[in-house]
Amino acid sequence: MALKIRLARGGSKKRPYYRIVVADVTSPRDGRYVEKVGTYNPMLNKDDENRVRLIEDRVKHWLSVGALPTDRVARFLDAAGLMKREARNNPNKGKPGQKRLDREAAAADAKAAAEEAAAAEAEAAKAAAEEAANAPAEEAPAEEAPAEEAATEEAAS
Repeated sequence: MALKIRLARGGSKKRPYYRIVVADVTSPRDGRYVEKVGTYNPMLNKDDENRVRLIEDRVKHWLSVGALPTDRVARFLDAAGLMKREARNNPNKGKPGQKRLDREAAAADAKAAAEEAAAAEAEAAKAAAEEAANAPAEEAPAEEAPAEEAATEEAAS
């Protein structure tokens, strides 16, 4: 029979209260247990001595028999000095997922393309301004309409 030292939830909705119990691994979370070895009240302040209460001699007995604590209970036992818990490290936890990386890459590509288009447009405007400054000024065409009218009148007479 494999045993675990784990939390069994009690209390009402949004007011949790846990019993620290030794239970068979196949029994339900809040179901049958072998022995109650402590309590945990997360509603109390972290520095309150009644937040985690353990029956230390019974916990030592069950650990010697081979009961394995869950991670949360192992934290409590480590704080009480009953067992040593190795700190975990997951360096990939804070890294963004593949979809976010794809979205960021697409946004960076779009921004680069917009910057290139703006630079090309500014360069074209600069070139057009230079060309306009260097080109000789054209004279306005003289009005030729009265001369043409006179020529057409003579041809008609």
